[in-house]
Amino acid sequence: MARNDEQAIIDLEKKFWQSMLDKDTETSVSMLDDTSVVAGAQGFGFLSHDDYRGMAKKSEGLYELKSYKLDDMKVTFPTDDVAVIAYKARAEMTVEGKPMTMEAADATTWVKKNGAWLAALHTESLMGDPFGRDRKAA
Repeated sequence: MARNDEQAIIDLEKKFWQSMLDKDTETSVSMLDDTSVVAGAQGFGFLSHDDYRGMAKKSEGLYELKSYKLDDMKVTFPTDDVAVIAYKARAEMTVEGKPMTMEAADATTWVKKNGAWLAALHTESLMGDPFGRDRKAA
């Protein structure tokens, strides 16, 4: 794939993060496949567009993204209509009224349908020791 194809995927990923920062749920939804998969520390889920809208509504007042930085973005194209992007994410946010910084390794699989790239799978893994030894016990 050409460099401009890689940049298009990078731009889409940044646009999705910006839509979360802007609380623009409809832009986020427009970028998702009919059913998208999310996987992370809390498990996994299959989300319809309405599920995503509900998740965004439920998070109001509990979670707010304040800023983000995406680094070391790499893109691969397993086929002409599938792109996978992986990168490091740093997010400043408020969770249940308390400031928090999250550092994670993220990956998104984009699929091309009817000429448009749609997010079909997103994973997020918190950075740090995989056994949690770097976290303090409560």
